[in-house]
Amino acid sequence: MKDLVAKIHAEIETFKTESESLIEKGVKAAGARARKSTLELEKLLKEFRKVSIEESKK
Repeated sequence: MKDLVAKIHAEIETFKTESESLIEKGVKAAGARARKSTLELEKLLKEFRKVSIEESKK
């Protein structure tokens, strides 16, 4: 579970970096990378929810 949380934190940092680059510098490619990051975050958060529920049942 710690590994999963670490991946989530890393992906959030990626999203923050790319979205700031898009907003502040106007780098259009950063927008695509930020959107890709949100899709990866969605997968990771769904996995976290699944693992968390399993852990709570123990």
